[in-house]
Amino acid sequence: MSSVLSLSGVSKAYNHGKPNAVSVLEGVNFEIAKGEVVGLIAPSGAGKSTFLHIAGLLDTPDAGQIVIDGVDHTNLSDAKRTKTRRQDIGFVYQFHHLLPEFTAVENLMLPQMANGLNASMSERRAQELLEWVGLKDRAKHRPGELSGGEQQRVAFCRAMANGPKLLLADEPTGNLDPDTADRVFEALMQLVRETGMSAVIATHNHELAHRMDRQVALRQGKIVPV
Repeated sequence: MSSVLSLSGVSKAYNHGKPNAVSVLEGVNFEIAKGEVVGLIAPSGAGKSTFLHIAGLLDTPDAGQIVIDGVDHTNLSDAKRTKTRRQDIGFVYQFHHLLPEFTAVENLMLPQMANGLNASMSERRAQELLEWVGLKDRAKHRPGELSGGEQQRVAFCRAMANGPKLLLADEPTGNLDPDTADRVFEALMQLVRETGMSAVIATHNHELAHRMDRQVALRQGKIVPV
């Protein structure tokens, strides 16, 4: 199977080149196939957020190569990297980061309109996504009127809004109680499976990680199989 994301020899240090440099990633090699869901298990401070930021083109490595859908993005311009992030990559974080002044459906419309879709088509897809995760009746509610689990399901839908090829999720259920986390995780997996996208999901929860296709860990700056 062809890969959606491939990292080769990726290294990253903070204060790179200085005596007090702190190495976070050291020659990381990682690949994910189309339609594959990979669980990334790593303790806080191990560098998983740095790894996800580099994989998602939000940060640049000090060394190494980043290939997304067959295209080398290592040295592309900021404009081209931004285009790839907008069209091909979805992001989900531990906190939903929804815009509080907008309704659920409006939060889903905004990334689509930024990608060139008109308002009516954006709203139609937003409504479909919300219905998909059981939030059709909550479409006109603002984030402050939604429960934590509902907010996170809206955040999942927002990440899916532009039909990305790759989803990167950083502790997406880490801010939820166990029962809610389980339900929200199932909603996420349903979206991922039915759209056929690839996903890297960072989690402390080993039980959730083992419901994915493959598990890897970040140890001493390197990705290793679990």
